[in-house]
Amino acid sequence: MPHSTQLYQHVPESRWPIVYSPRYNITFMGLEKLHPFDAGKWGKVINFLKEEKLLTDSMLVEAREASEEDLLVVHTRRYLNELKRKVLRPLRTQTGGTIMAGKLAVERGWAINIGGGFHHCSSDRGGGFCAYADITLAIKFLFDRVEGISRATIIDLDAHQGNGHERDFMEDKRVYIMDVYNRHIYPGDRFAKQAIRRKVELEWGTEDEEYLGKVEQHVEKALREYLPDVVVYNAGTDILEGDRLGGLAISPGGIVKRDELVFRVVRGHQVPILMVTSGGYQKRTARIIADSILNLHNLGLIGPPSRDVSAQSSDSPLLPPAVP
Repeated sequence: MPHSTQLYQHVPESRWPIVYSPRYNITFMGLEKLHPFDAGKWGKVINFLKEEKLLTDSMLVEAREASEEDLLVVHTRRYLNELKRKVLRPLRTQTGGTIMAGKLAVERGWAINIGGGFHHCSSDRGGGFCAYADITLAIKFLFDRVEGISRATIIDLDAHQGNGHERDFMEDKRVYIMDVYNRHIYPGDRFAKQAIRRKVELEWGTEDEEYLGKVEQHVEKALREYLPDVVVYNAGTDILEGDRLGGLAISPGGIVKRDELVFRVVRGHQVPILMVTSGGYQKRTARIIADSILNLHNLGLIGPPSRDVSAQSSDSPLLPPAVP
């Protein structure tokens, strides 16, 4: 019997399946200034979307912090005890957001957690800024709690190999993993690579044309090879040109196009999709994520629940519902 959780509560139809909390932003004791990433990027994405009149606060789903019982669905107690818990509250809240967004994706056809995507963390170890295995947790919650969800695909397009979820699902044939990453950078986890069913290894400085061609081709093939009940899309923006940790050279427009391709193919197969934002280490990242979400909306690939998204054409964008 699954444990009692605050993360699987009913969400009113008036709210879009976009999950966020101001608690996502890492602002503890000035330490965020030492991080090589924009520690407030999640809040900036939301602010851009509000400025563009796509969203208001009353249309968002407020993320809740994952409890210890929630985390123990995947993590060992020993691992959790080793973590400095107070400092990691923003990451626990983002993890709760991913779990909540998984349920919403299945109910609404799509969901976006503005945070999450901690793909280097597995049940008993963290790594690379990742303290909780939110992707693994979201999938296990769905398998345990939602009838008819027994097959999942992870499409991991962060610049780094997603060795955390790969280790967690190594022996689990219900989960198909596609991973596209720079082969020369962290983590280089050979053991974890055994879990990848569709592996696309990139060279330093890969640019838009080659990258987008490979993404489109392999997402199509992945869904033909294994049609899941849900897709978790790890949409890292550290593929952006100039990201010193990612080592690739994708333009801002290339990232927007990549997300469009993934949503178009997955939604074309009528499979629910959960997007998490994962890695991205430059100040301009937040604007690119916001532009991508705006583009998905303008093309009718995401939108309010009362309209049939698949029927929308690219020249008839969905309008947000009136907010009471």
